[in-house]
Amino acid sequence: MGQHVLVPVDGSEEAEEALEYALEDVPDAKITLVHVVNPVSSFSYGGDDYFDAEAYQEQLDQQHARGEELLEKCRDIAKAHGIEAETVLETGKPSETILEVAEANEVDHIVMGSRGRSGVGRVLFGSVAEAVTRRASVPVTIVR
Repeated sequence: MGQHVLVPVDGSEEAEEALEYALEDVPDAKITLVHVVNPVSSFSYGGDDYFDAEAYQEQLDQQHARGEELLEKCRDIAKAHGIEAETVLETGKPSETILEVAEANEVDHIVMGSRGRSGVGRVLFGSVAEAVTRRASVPVTIVR
């Protein structure tokens, strides 16, 4: 049985480079693309007592639509390399969700981009790539 590679995509140049790396470095692998919608990161809870559930749902729907478009674009990139990639769209905390998808799909390897944060930005916002690397039970390749 061949290798199964998970490639998280978020629309960044780094994620696209990670996809290209996976397609070229492991051309015979089964590729699964995952995009994680993190609704909390883009919806402010501020100090207001009022929560507009309708606006929240509308924004979540828009993020899912953008995620589907991104996955389709990445699937087309894989197809151009002669690979039929599977896609997964999930909602949740990105690092945890990537690890859950990896486990559920029994992947052998995760290839992902690094946004290149350092210093204060990394401390304040964390690093999805770093969290996945620390907690994954399979090898993780970070592409810069």
